[in-house]
Amino acid sequence: MNWVHIIIEIIVAVNSLAAIVTVFREKRDIAATWAWLLVLFFLPVVGFIFYAFAGRKLPKGKMFQLRKETKIELQRVLARQTQELNSDHTAADKVVEDASGMATMFMNADSAFLSHRNRVKLITDGKELFHEMFQDIERAKKHIHIEFYTFYADEIGHDVLHLLEKKAAEGVDVRVIWDSWGSMGTKTKFFDHLRELGGHASPFLGTHSPVTDFRLNFRDHRKIVVIDGQVGYTGGFNIGDQYLGRKKKFGYWRDTHMRIAGSGVYGLQARFIRDWNATEPEHSIDKVFDPGSTYFPVAKVNGNTSLQVVASGPDSDTETIKLGYLKLIYSAHRSIWMQTPYLIPDDSVLDALRVAALSGIDVRIMIPHMPDHAFVYRATQYYARQCAKWGIQIYNYDAGFLHAKTMVVDGKISSVGSANMDFRSFKLNFEVNTFLYDEKVAEKLEDIFKADIRKSTLQTSKMYDEQSAWLKFKQYFSRLLSPIL
Repeated sequence: MNWVHIIIEIIVAVNSLAAIVTVFREKRDIAATWAWLLVLFFLPVVGFIFYAFAGRKLPKGKMFQLRKETKIELQRVLARQTQELNSDHTAADKVVEDASGMATMFMNADSAFLSHRNRVKLITDGKELFHEMFQDIERAKKHIHIEFYTFYADEIGHDVLHLLEKKAAEGVDVRVIWDSWGSMGTKTKFFDHLRELGGHASPFLGTHSPVTDFRLNFRDHRKIVVIDGQVGYTGGFNIGDQYLGRKKKFGYWRDTHMRIAGSGVYGLQARFIRDWNATEPEHSIDKVFDPGSTYFPVAKVNGNTSLQVVASGPDSDTETIKLGYLKLIYSAHRSIWMQTPYLIPDDSVLDALRVAALSGIDVRIMIPHMPDHAFVYRATQYYARQCAKWGIQIYNYDAGFLHAKTMVVDGKISSVGSANMDFRSFKLNFEVNTFLYDEKVAEKLEDIFKADIRKSTLQTSKMYDEQSAWLKFKQYFSRLLSPIL
C-alpha cells in the first residue's frame, strides 16, 4: 500500500512540475496562465493532450516570418490624414463628430488609413452574398485575392473553385489563402487544377495539414475578397454550404458581410498582400503602397462612407480591434447594439459594458439560441447572465444560427468584421474588422437589429436564475476556462 502512495505522489509531483514548466515557458496574461494551470493540475495526461491542441503557439519561425513582413508604406498618407483630423476639415470629410480620436488611434496602432467616399452595401443572406460575389469575380480583369478561415470542398466550395479556375484560365492572377484547421477536410490537392491553370493557393503560413498542425489557436480567422483592387468583401461569412443554410444542424445562417467599392478596398488589399507575402515569400507580390498601381488603382467612386480597415492578431500585443470595441463602448451617449455568436469578453470589455449599462445607455446584445461549441456556448450563457443583471438586454436569436459580428453606437459609428466578442478574437486569432463612420450605414445596421429582434427571445435575469443547477454548474465551469476557449 505504501508503494501505491509513493507512486501516486511521484505522479502528482511530476505532473505538477511539468504543468509549471509548460505554462511558464511562454509569455501569457495572468488569466490564461491560471486557466492552463487549472487544466494541467486537475486533468493529468488529458490536460496535456488538450494543451497540445489548444495551448501551443505558432512555431517561432512562422511568427517571425509574419512579423518581419514589412508594412506597406502608408506613412505619408497617415501623416497627412492625422493633420487633417486635427484641423477644421474633419466635418467636411464627413467623419462623424468625436470619431477623430478613434481614427487617430487606428492610424497609430495599425497604420489603418482613413478612406472617404466609399460605397458600402450590407449583406445578411448567404445566397445574396455569393450571387453578388460571383458577378464581381466574373468581371475581374487583373487579379482576384481571396482569404478565408473556412474554404470547404463542398458544393459552394466547388462552385467558387470552378469560377476561380475559369478566371485563371483567362489570365487573371488568382491567389487564395485558407486556414487548414478552419477548412477541415479540404486538402491541398483540392486546388491542384487551379495551380495548373496559373493560379496560386496556399494554407495560411504554410500549415498544410490540420493533423500535423494540431493547433486550435493562432488561426487565420479573416475573411477577405479583393477584385481588381476596386471591389472588396469582408465580414462574417466563410465559404461552405452551412453558410447558405444547407446544414440541418444550424438551419438558416444569419451573418453580416459587406461589399465595399472605393479606396477602402486598399485596406483589405494591403492586409491580403502582407498575409500572402508571409505565407508564400517565394511568390511574394508588390509590397509598396502606390495609388494607381495594379493592386491599388485610383478609386473613381463617389460614395458617402468613411471607413478604416483594422487588423489584429497574436503577432502583436496591441489587440487593436479590442481597443476599437472599447473606444466605441466608452464613446456611447445613447445606445450600444451588438451581435456576436460568442460573448466571452475579458475584464476590460466587461467593465466597459457594465459602466455603459449603469450609466443609463441602451445596451443590447444578441447571441445565438443554439451552440456550435458546447464549452463556448456555456461560457457565453454565463456572461450573458452577468450582463442581464446589470440591465443589458440579452436576445437569443431563434430563427437559425447567428454568426454576425457587429456593433453600432448612437446610430453613428459601427463595426462589421470577423472578430467575435471573446478572448480568442482579441488575442489568439488573426482578425480583420471595418470601422465605419456613416450614420446611414449605422441606421441600416440598427434596422437589421430591429428585424432580428422580431425573431428573438429576450432573456431576463429571472429566466437565467430559474435555470437548473446542473446547467449553471456547466456555465460556471466553462467560464473558468474562458481565457483559453
